[in-house]
Amino acid sequence: MAERMLIIDDEEIVLDSCRRIFTEQGFDVVTTTSPQEGLSLVSDSSFEVILVDWKMPGFDGMDVVEELDRRSPDSAVVMISGYPTVGRAAEAMKRGAMDYVPKPFTPDEICEAVQKAVRRKVAEEQKALGRFERIIQSVQFPTPDLEDKPPKTIAETVASTIGVGKVTSPWVTVFVLGILAGAYIGFGGLLSTTVSFDLAKTLGIGFQKFVAGSAFSVGLMLVVIAGAELFTGNNLMLSSAMAKKITFGNMSVRWAVVWLANLVGSLIIALMLYLSGLWKTGDGALGAAAVGIAYLKVNLSFVEVLVRAIGCNWLVCLAVWMALAARQTVGKIFAIYFPIMAFVAIGFEHVVANMYFIPAGIFLHSWAGIAAPEAYDPASLNWVSFLWMNMVPATIGNVIGGGVFVGMSYWGAYLRSASEGKAR
Repeated sequence: MAERMLIIDDEEIVLDSCRRIFTEQGFDVVTTTSPQEGLSLVSDSSFEVILVDWKMPGFDGMDVVEELDRRSPDSAVVMISGYPTVGRAAEAMKRGAMDYVPKPFTPDEICEAVQKAVRRKVAEEQKALGRFERIIQSVQFPTPDLEDKPPKTIAETVASTIGVGKVTSPWVTVFVLGILAGAYIGFGGLLSTTVSFDLAKTLGIGFQKFVAGSAFSVGLMLVVIAGAELFTGNNLMLSSAMAKKITFGNMSVRWAVVWLANLVGSLIIALMLYLSGLWKTGDGALGAAAVGIAYLKVNLSFVEVLVRAIGCNWLVCLAVWMALAARQTVGKIFAIYFPIMAFVAIGFEHVVANMYFIPAGIFLHSWAGIAAPEAYDPASLNWVSFLWMNMVPATIGNVIGGGVFVGMSYWGAYLRSASEGKAR
């Protein structure tokens, strides 16, 4: 394809002469006597070479050159003038021209000027490209660190950064995120019951528990990856208090706020189960399973719930701990899945999960009329038994499991000596 050339000059004789010369040189030549039309042509299409006269009626060729350079920076612009001066030539070059040719000129002179202008333009572009490459080479782009964090780094992060950040966050933010966390765990509980309520009779109780635990892990994945405030995860803040980064009083108040917010979020999902009619799945078998779970939980002894809650949050906080170690989302998912699947399959007690499971059973038993399992006293499922027989021991046990067995343990292993050194 022939290279294109635009010639802007108010003298027809110059246009005809240049058209003939450069057509013979193989150019596709476009001519105009109007600088305004020339600028429009440049805006609409590309030209390798542009010849422009300096003095035209109503236009300063210098301004035209500058505008041509702005609109078509890849074009080699050559100024031609019947009033040549050194100053004018320098000004043209400053404005963007690659060369300057005085009138009258011979075919050889104008051809040589165009060739020289093209060479200069190519050299200028190569120089700019080389400069850009040197800049790129000199810039040290950071390489993402994909290595997982070691336990000591996690301990320092939890104690010095995460715990402090939770205590200093605005109250409204904490409460809203707490509601979300309760809802997310409620989603996990609802999914867990939905996919496992009829598995035991066909695949056995062990596989039913495994499937239930696998499904429930979605709840903590939502909390950790989407971002929310979960009471059981916040028990790790105990390491921040031990490291004297926050006070025990501030920590306790934040725990209380998050606990209440988690309860609100969980109750929302429990109500959704009832109002949506999803409990009717399997001719009401899903609702019956939900009621059965609630009765089982409120009929455990205080000590049974306490010990099961310790084991639960030991695993839950380890899941959070390992998720903090992972740099990528897929790593966080796997870090969360196995401990959460394990605590549910084992049968441990999670206070926030029970904020969904037990109220869901109360709603369905009281409002939908689903009967209690034969093994339990129908009157044993109520709001008092929910709070006293489960919430109190589950809360205490979760604090011990997560705060002591994970938070304090790693504080003692990695940060205790540093804290004592600062105290001295």
